[in-house]
Parts: sequence; C-alpha cells; structure tokens
Amino acid sequence: MKRNSMQADIITIGDEILIGQVIDTNSAWIAEQLNMTGINVRQIISVSDDHQHIIDTLTDSEMNAYLVIITGGLGPTKDDITKNSLCSFFGSKLVLNETVLQSITNRFVKRGFAINELNRLQAMVPDNCIPLPNTIGTAPGMWFERNGKVIVSLPGVPFEMKALMELEVIPRIKAYFKTQFILHRTVLTFGIPESTLAIKIADWEDSLPDGIKLAYLPSPGLLRLRLSLKGENEEVLKSLAWKKIEELKLIIPEAIYGYDDDSLEKLVGHLLINKNSNLAVAESCTGGKIASMITSISGCSEYFTGSVTAYSNHIKENVLKVKHESLEIYGAVSREVVEQMAFGVRKLFSTDYAIATSGIAGPDGGSEEKPVGTVWIAIASPDGLFSKKYSFGDNRERNIIRASLTALNMLRMILEK
Repeated sequence: MKRNSMQADIITIGDEILIGQVIDTNSAWIAEQLNMTGINVRQIISVSDDHQHIIDTLTDSEMNAYLVIITGGLGPTKDDITKNSLCSFFGSKLVLNETVLQSITNRFVKRGFAINELNRLQAMVPDNCIPLPNTIGTAPGMWFERNGKVIVSLPGVPFEMKALMELEVIPRIKAYFKTQFILHRTVLTFGIPESTLAIKIADWEDSLPDGIKLAYLPSPGLLRLRLSLKGENEEVLKSLAWKKIEELKLIIPEAIYGYDDDSLEKLVGHLLINKNSNLAVAESCTGGKIASMITSISGCSEYFTGSVTAYSNHIKENVLKVKHESLEIYGAVSREVVEQMAFGVRKLFSTDYAIATSGIAGPDGGSEEKPVGTVWIAIASPDGLFSKKYSFGDNRERNIIRASLTALNMLRMILEK
C-alpha cells in the first residue's frame, strides 16, 4: 500500500566534503530529482566518517523524514564505514550476496583483473536490506524499510549514484510513496534590479493563488522568477502556470527574455540560425567570456565564425584596425574605439553581426572620468552600429559576467527587431 510522503533528508558521508577537498554536487542533483518526483527535501547534511555521528544523524532523519537518501562511504577501503553503521542502526549483520558478488566478478573479468578480498567485501550487505544492482560500478545500493520509512544508501561516485537513482531508486519511490506532481516554471528577466521588479509586479504577485509560490532567484545581471505549483493533475498545473505567466508578460514585456532552461547564448544562436546569419566577437574587458558562452552551445559552428581577444592597443590597431588617433584622443574605453572594434571584427571575419566590448573590469585601472565598472559595448549589424555605455560596479568577476550577458542581450534585442 502506498503511503503519503512528507519530507526527505539527504545525507552525504565523508571527511573529504567537510574539509572542502570535494564539492558535494550529489545533494543538489538528488534534491532536484526528488522535487520532480513530488518529494520535499527537509534538509541536506554532510557528516564525517564517524560511526556515532552517522548513527545520530540517521536517528534524527528517521524520526523527522519519511525518506532518507545517503551517499558516500561504500568503497572497499577501511575508511568507508557506512555499511557497518547501517548494520548497527538497523540491528542487522553483513552477509555475502551472491548476486552482487557475481556482478562484481563479471566486471573485473571484463576488465582483465582478478577479484581480490577487498572487492569481495563489497558484496557483503546488511541482511535486512534490498540490494540495488549497480550496473556501472562495484558498490551496490541498499534499500531499507522500517515503520513506513525508507532509507537508501548509494555510492558517492556521482555517475554511479545517478544511474542507481534513475534506474532503481526513483521507480521504487514512486511505487512506495503517494506523491503529488510538482511543477516549476521559471521566467527569465534581464536588466531590472530585484527591488524595482518586485515593486512593478507587486499586484500580480499578490494575486497568485495559494497553491502557487513565487521565488526571486538573482544572479549577476539576471533575475529568475520561479513559479512552483503542487497538485494531482499535471495539465491543470501547466495551464494555471502559463495563465499567470501570460499576465506577467503584459506587465514587464521588455524584461522577459526566456523561460526555464533558456540562456541568452542559446537564444542568440537560435535567432542567428533563423536569420541565416553569422557572428564574430571582439573582446577586451570580457577576455573571451562572450566567445566561451557562445561556444558552450552545441552546433554553434553553424553561426559563430570566430573572435579576437584584443587586450592590447597594438592588437586593436593592427588586427581590428582601430585608428591610432582614436585611442590617443578618446582612450580604449570609449564609444569611438568600441564601435571601430565591432566594425573591424565584422569585416575581419566577414560576418553579418559582431559584438565588441571595452571597459575597466577592475579592481585597478579606473579614474574619476572612467571608474572601475565602466564598459562600452557595441553591436555591428547590416543596419549599422549600436553602442551603449554601462556602469557595472567594482567587482571584477561580476563585471565580466554582467558585461558579457549585457552584450548578448543587446544582440538578442537587435535580432528580434
């Protein structure tokens, strides 16, 4: 009989996480999968390779959550103590599982290795668990049930953990628990500060039904608005979400550039393909960031021709054909120079469109006239040159990101027109 799910805990085990040697990416991925399955995550916690610490954490989680997912500590070496801790917690003992042993043996034979005693120990599992076959590794997953609660132990190796979650754990969770459908729709906005946007959409936000939660998710240059809905009928939730998004589009049409997994670099690529056009980039202060973003999209060779990272004035003059007089009179960070950079790289690569950036990313190099964060961006197109000056702030990393995103957004708006 299915049981109503309430909350889940995620526990990662390993000293390497607590000392910062390894970044815990497992928990974020597991939380996302559980959320899509209709399971709320109560907490994510990392614990040391300590028997009592593991027992205490499991005790708290079993008391307060219906589902617990554990990763880590299942290797063949002595520092991996998760199985022994689980035996103590469940009052069980380790037994040799012939099916798991055969799977491990087959993997080693295929790789031309002989199985040793440490590998054999990985086939030892608690006698009251359901072993979950690991098709791409040697450590099996383990599924425990007690008092209507489920505790699952998985390897810490990310690709092994993900395979077990997708092939074994998620199907079992859906069969064991009665879960609601959870829908997230994300509206992507650009160019409006969070506080300003919140004021503009205040009435719309107040009108959201009780079943819809709104979250503001800011990042440098971008602001995501995530609508979260929970219910029994997926189609009803989708219809309600899009109804509220259509209302939002009437309020801030100039700010919305995409939805969900869209990115500016992906959208620009689609627009260029639709126009049968291509693009080149000349970067100074952004140091190749724009080109990197564009080339992160598969198939970009269909529209992206190339780039020039022109940090020195020598390259600006001799490669992009910026006039020496312009650099002397106006400086590298100026409308005149950035427009010539855009025109020059467009001509150099014989493209339809070109982006150029020149600015002072910081933390040094600013002046009273041109403080740190001053950036000029230009777009060269078949219809002419478009340029604009921006002031982004005093943080180098954020300035580079914001300038790159702003340049892509400028091109997007030109392409959409």
